[in-house]
Amino acid sequence: MILETERLYLREMEQTDFEALCKILQDEQTMYAYEGAFNDDEVHEWLDRQIARYQKWGFGLWAVVLKETDEMIGQCGLTMQPWKETEVLEIGYLLQRPYWHKGYATEAAKACKQYAFEKLGATEVCSIIRDTNTASQNVAIRNGMAIKDRWVKHYRGKDMPHDRYVVYR
Repeated sequence: MILETERLYLREMEQTDFEALCKILQDEQTMYAYEGAFNDDEVHEWLDRQIARYQKWGFGLWAVVLKETDEMIGQCGLTMQPWKETEVLEIGYLLQRPYWHKGYATEAAKACKQYAFEKLGATEVCSIIRDTNTASQNVAIRNGMAIKDRWVKHYRGKDMPHDRYVVYR
């Protein structure tokens, strides 16, 4: 276990989490900010990338597990992400749709912010969010973040404006 909150714990994902991850990454509605659901190969690549991040940095997107049921309901964690001419420490989060609007994303994101400041010694952390993703924007705001700047990312053949929400230690 990496982190624990009142209702959740976060741990490193493993290959055995593939099916639970598919419930998130293969849901069209959940993945609208990514221009659609992933296929099996893309889910495997995503999972492999998180495991490689754990080895490289000691962090990545972690499995979000509901304590009450011991079910993986999402992912949340810290990653290094390209932003303009640099890399930034980002809190990212994606949950299964049945667990939206229950405060789980905010609870996990706040724990990741605390981890970044206390364990990693970060002086700032951000969330990079597509301009149409109101729910994720609201999580960032509840996590004490405010918009700092905007950049257009190119993904799956589309131009996607993203805002970088930032909070400082």
